[in-house]
Amino acid sequence: MNAVLDAQPRRPIRELPDELVSQIAAGEVVERPASVVRELVDNALDAGATEIVVRLTGGGIRAILVEDDGGGIPASELPLALRRHATSKIASLSDLESVATMGFRGEALAAIASVAEVSIASRTPDAAHAQRLEARSGELSPAARATGTSVEVRELFFATPARRKFLKTEATELAHCIEAVRRHALTRPDVSFTIWHDGKLSQQWRRASAEQRLRDVLDDEFVAASREVALDMGVLRVHGRAGLPEAARSRADQQYVYVNGRYVRDRLIAHGVRSAYEDVLHGAKQPSYVLFIDIAPDRVDVNVHPTKIEVRFREAREVHQAVRRAVDAALAISRAGEAAVPAEAERPAVAGAPWTPSSSASRAWPSMPTQQAALGLQQAAMLFAQEAPASWAPAAAPAAPALPAAPLPAGDWPLGRALAQVAGVYILAENEQGLVVVDMHAAHERIVYERLKTSLAHRGAGAIESQPLLIPATFAATPQEVATAEQQADALRRLGLDVSPLSPGVLAVRARPAALAGGDVVELARSVLAELAQYDASNVIQRAQDEILATMACHGAVRANRQLTLEEMNALLRDMERTERADQCNHGRPTWRQLTMKDLDALFWRGR
Repeated sequence: MNAVLDAQPRRPIRELPDELVSQIAAGEVVERPASVVRELVDNALDAGATEIVVRLTGGGIRAILVEDDGGGIPASELPLALRRHATSKIASLSDLESVATMGFRGEALAAIASVAEVSIASRTPDAAHAQRLEARSGELSPAARATGTSVEVRELFFATPARRKFLKTEATELAHCIEAVRRHALTRPDVSFTIWHDGKLSQQWRRASAEQRLRDVLDDEFVAASREVALDMGVLRVHGRAGLPEAARSRADQQYVYVNGRYVRDRLIAHGVRSAYEDVLHGAKQPSYVLFIDIAPDRVDVNVHPTKIEVRFREAREVHQAVRRAVDAALAISRAGEAAVPAEAERPAVAGAPWTPSSSASRAWPSMPTQQAALGLQQAAMLFAQEAPASWAPAAAPAAPALPAAPLPAGDWPLGRALAQVAGVYILAENEQGLVVVDMHAAHERIVYERLKTSLAHRGAGAIESQPLLIPATFAATPQEVATAEQQADALRRLGLDVSPLSPGVLAVRARPAALAGGDVVELARSVLAELAQYDASNVIQRAQDEILATMACHGAVRANRQLTLEEMNALLRDMERTERADQCNHGRPTWRQLTMKDLDALFWRGR
């Protein structure tokens, strides 16, 4: 091996030719036709365009033409537009540190021109006519077009055939190009976007309000199945829409995050969003969301990646916490409690109804007994479950309760009034829309879980009970794990963990959460240390606490085959309406379903 290396002649260090440098840069900037479309649309938006037209041929592989009605480029500056690191958007380091434009690096056009045939036609408002520049020859000639710029890219990767072999089918590349424009369209409702493919209209989004643009781009179903997100912290603002858990998808193909109007992919933000959905999503389902983060330009670094799709925040944990809080607050409102609940004095009486406010006041679905406040949460949950049968039993259960004899008045309870129980598992109720089916264990599990969380919050920090290990569990730790264990010792104790250095490079786990008696304690410690090193300690503690409380709530909730009276069923429905996130249990399963009169009529072919 050494002989082979010795036999190779030494190559001198030399400066690479400009074209090769541009082709190397193109490898980072231009991945596929969609990359070209993204860069050209960025430039059009920076030029102040209000109407952008994208014309594609062969999925963008054979030709891409982007036309805009922006301010245009003066004829004297057209040759500079194709030079590497030539831009009108920044001129100093201070400009770079507070970039407010979509583009700023000044290398996209040069990189594209190094791997394709490029021509630019542009006209400024004060010019008599447009000028066209051919990138390959450098020839400048008069052209006819209105104010604005047209950039045409032909035969992408013709100069680098090996790169062209990696492109997919025309249909696949077209889909990526449309998605690139869609990402711009979502954040710029004030701009009209039109996409043509092979001479046929493919997509068009006209100028509209922000809400209408969402409907146009992501359809009405997304808006109907999502909630508004709004959080303003002064230096940081998070707004947009978060999809309801029941509208989650199998793929993460409807997740859009924008920082100061720029589409980004950021693991920190994605983690913040995912943590807000943790106890309302089932399995590996992916939430849908469109989030806009507005932050001072000097608090975010966009000069991280050549494609500008990644950013770095000065206060990353602050952003993570803000995103989590914003999405969590939006998801807290359940559909079960959306309608206004009338005050007791205003609740209409229904003839023959088995439930009344006065009876509920004395026989409500069981709440946490006050004497449990001093107990550990695990014991409280078990006591809660043990005492439930006694607290549910009515003073005198009616032998044959009457059903409501009149239709539900407008504005009455969202989940309606209980009718019956099926197989000791489901509760049937009637509301204005039709029939409601409730999974009583799943629903009560969520109620218990939210009460335990509230109880823990009221009791303050340090509430997770820990269990000392008879023999400490030791493991070889990385320098980062040792540093995190020392720096976050208080946070670990609040989680019920005692992790401390035993010797250089070795950590010992001396105590674990009492509620998590099984499992690998070393793996638990490693995962907690990894999260504490990356995310805000308060968020990690909150997530760990919630996991423990979810386990307690599952064991503390009413079980199947528990026979309830109509009064108890109604009390459960009322508690669901008052409980946050009551549409899903702690595992993300739905707690109730609505069958409208239209659904019921369809089952029996009524109206056919």
